Amino acid sequence: MFDRILIANRGEIAIRIIRACRKLGIESVVVYSQADTTSMHVKLANAAICIGPAPSAQSYLNANAVLAAAEIADVDAIHPGYGFLSENPSFAEKCHSCRIEFIGPSVDAMTQVGDKTLAKKLASSAGVPVVPGSEGAIENLDRAAELAREIGYPVIIKAAAGGGGRGMRVAHNEATLASSWISAQMEAQAAFGNGALYIEKLIQNFRHIEIQILGDLHGNIVHLYERDCTVQRRHQKLIEEAPSPILKKSERESLGKAAVALARKAGYYGAGTVEFLFDIDTRKFYFIEVNARIQVEHPVTEVLTGIDLVEWQIRVAAGERLGFKQGDIELKGASMECRINAENPARHFQPCPGRIQLYYPPASEHVRLDSHIYSGYEIPPYYDSLLGKLIVRGRDRDEVLKRMSGALDDFIIEGVATTIPFLQAILRNDTFVKSRHNNHFVEQSLGAS
Repeated sequence: MFDRILIANRGEIAIRIIRACRKLGIESVVVYSQADTTSMHVKLANAAICIGPAPSAQSYLNANAVLAAAEIADVDAIHPGYGFLSENPSFAEKCHSCRIEFIGPSVDAMTQVGDKTLAKKLASSAGVPVVPGSEGAIENLDRAAELAREIGYPVIIKAAAGGGGRGMRVAHNEATLASSWISAQMEAQAAFGNGALYIEKLIQNFRHIEIQILGDLHGNIVHLYERDCTVQRRHQKLIEEAPSPILKKSERESLGKAAVALARKAGYYGAGTVEFLFDIDTRKFYFIEVNARIQVEHPVTEVLTGIDLVEWQIRVAAGERLGFKQGDIELKGASMECRINAENPARHFQPCPGRIQLYYPPASEHVRLDSHIYSGYEIPPYYDSLLGKLIVRGRDRDEVLKRMSGALDDFIIEGVATTIPFLQAILRNDTFVKSRHNNHFVEQSLGAS
């Protein structure tokens, strides 16, 4: 096992990794920017090293600065969390060249699944259904128009090198294809340094289902069932739940087997997520992408299965075999996560940095809160607006809905606007309560564009 791990991240995920390190008796070292001097992860780690100014490009995304901190701290491994450098094969390769273990999949697996067009080809070769569309990145707009006519409008344009909704546009007809293509290309270039695009047929009535996978260096790989992440705004997830209330047992099993087949084809190890669109009308599923890292919503799976995913990321990277097989993994009840963001829903979800004047979180044996904020904390304007993740569990979905509603009612954050009122509105919405929602739910039922 490792003696000392550097955590190349910030906020709640950095604290989550610190706690996993403590559980395993490992010292934790964190990096921080000049804007994060008073951040909780700096206070909780065994050691902290400042790596640069506030902007991410000069600190958390500065691979050389992170590696320099790792060398100074004499660590055995680096855990990248999610975002920032977590899905960067070049950074993982640099870690290995410095004889520092990268806690994540291999460089080869990350390269294969990190490019969406390569991942789509990999899925097809593994026998996993994919959405009709281009086999790889499209060289120009003329070819995009030709292919769009072949598969039929509407089509969705996606960045080949990234995710999170960036570099993504919908074209409903040929008249809008050109403008959508250009804006997607510009956004992809700015976000990922790569303007390559591909297109797919737009599935219009679907649920977003993802499968949690976990593998070791010895060829063992399992899935930990699904999370339903359909409630999104502009491709950003708001609420995640497990199990999906609309899946039949046979469909759940098919999705799990498909995810494992793809991961095995890629030679994948560590934690990861295989994402699918589930067509509500045809009840068919289609592969869309792999996230080669821990997910923001991983606690939903942890509280249901009793398996600590971050702990097992570390154990796998240290060479341990998985301590369980597929048949050992059971879903126990139901769970749900609400993402709490410093945003103002009344002002088109405008980010709200500033000082938290009062912080009173909910507490219960059925409630878990992963957060990094406290009364008096100054939310910096440079990073993601996520303040924390509220997770509840129960015997079934009805109990979870009641407990989540009560937990949100008890949650007090004053000084900045948050998404708590918007989340409460979702939980009161009859379409969501009866699980009749699809990918258009937030826009159509709540008027949030």
